[in-house]
Amino acid sequence: MAERLLWQRLRLKRMNFRRQAPIGRFVVDFAHFETRLVIEIDGYHHQRPERQAQDRLRTLWLETQGFRVIRFEESRVRNDLDAVIEEILVQAAPPPTPTLPPSRGKGADRYDVR
Repeated sequence: MAERLLWQRLRLKRMNFRRQAPIGRFVVDFAHFETRLVIEIDGYHHQRPERQAQDRLRTLWLETQGFRVIRFEESRVRNDLDAVIEEILVQAAPPPTPTLPPSRGKGADRYDVR
């Protein structure tokens, strides 16, 4: 249910997330390949120690492949969807482009000619 709510909202934002996206041997809940962001929704079964260990290994592998992984509790998605969407928008924003120093232009004197 929470995954479906999030998917509907992400589609409205037209952010090009893929749902149930295969990455290596894993299938992640959502992937934004442009920014290499993975979103996982954790239900109650993710609270079991053996599942948490599996999730850590999965996250480590995804990070070695250049992905960033953020996780949300299923209850948070259901109860605070706007805040979850805002956090995803911040994480999925493209990095700022570096600024170049101002150009001196063609008309500026570049050299002191004697």
